[in-house]
Amino acid sequence: MAWRSCSVLLRLTGEDVLRSSARGGRCPHSFQQRCGFRKAAKKPETKKVEEELVPPHTESSEPIVQRRTSTPNWDHQTPLGSPRAFSRLIKPLVFTVGFTGCSFGLAAIWQYESLKSRVQSYFDGIRADWLEKLRPQKRGDVRKEINQWWNSLSEGQRTVTGIIAINAIVFCCWRIPSLQRSMIKYFTADPASKTLCSPMLLSTFSHFSFFHMAANMYVLWSFSSSAVSMLGREQFMAVYLSAGVISSFASYVCKMSTGRFGPSLGASGAIMTVLAAVCTKMPEAKLGIIFLPMFTFTASNALKAIVAIDAAGVVLGWKFFDHAAHLGGAIFGIWYILFGHELIWKNREPFVKLWHDLRTRGGPGGGADGGGAV
Repeated sequence: MAWRSCSVLLRLTGEDVLRSSARGGRCPHSFQQRCGFRKAAKKPETKKVEEELVPPHTESSEPIVQRRTSTPNWDHQTPLGSPRAFSRLIKPLVFTVGFTGCSFGLAAIWQYESLKSRVQSYFDGIRADWLEKLRPQKRGDVRKEINQWWNSLSEGQRTVTGIIAINAIVFCCWRIPSLQRSMIKYFTADPASKTLCSPMLLSTFSHFSFFHMAANMYVLWSFSSSAVSMLGREQFMAVYLSAGVISSFASYVCKMSTGRFGPSLGASGAIMTVLAAVCTKMPEAKLGIIFLPMFTFTASNALKAIVAIDAAGVVLGWKFFDHAAHLGGAIFGIWYILFGHELIWKNREPFVKLWHDLRTRGGPGGGADGGGAV
């Protein structure tokens, strides 16, 4: 959500529109007029005819230049169907609430299943270690080297590795010309677009600039160990995915309120939630800047500065970053640590017990897998 309206994307869409119209055998009306004037100018019959043809040519060329200069700036385009009507936010609001609830529900089930599988894998691991000692060791085994590297990572780093891989794949998809139209439709969030809900999540994994993606993934990697050790991987994934949708909804609300429309993409809104959660939980932790390691500051001061900058960006209408998404993600991270964890995660036991009853009742062996809810 951090990056708003890239001019390169807009040039691509402009070219796609011209290409699609040319393929369909139809050209814009102004383009047809200009072609007609040129044909007529090649056959001057009298001086009077030339004088009649020249003024329309100059009038039709000016709007064409204005369209080309205004096309890259989506903020000034007027969306169709009265987009300032806040009724357009009802569907994204329902999607945000529903997706957040499903994320935490699935995370609770995931944790339940993980605890059950760890018990089984513990006994399987004892047997595997015993067989490994009897088996002769292989030298130069690539698979073994990969396993050693994977096991050397922290649980948080292993958790965000999949997120980084998805972001890298989506970044490569932006480089495929045939996918440009679909990428703009589904992987950029804009309340003026016809597709409102799915881009709220998909744009969280979308980056057009390599520097933008590298910066976001570095911050996510840096805070992953602290966040996952604090929340657990299941709760962390629920918070991260929900934060992406909530920050997109905050961006929608700001754009509808101010009328400054434009596409947004990036994981910064979700990452701001992770950063704010860690800073709220550990306010005295020391942070630094990668290129300026001599400067250190506390996590609480860093969070206050970031929130102040994004709040100023929302009020003053800064357009380079989607400050509303940043601010929405930070507020959600602070709220979740102070209130959300107690309100949502610690009240999951009835839902997990219901899942346990359904699973043991419908699973093989009936009620043989007894016991209370985890």
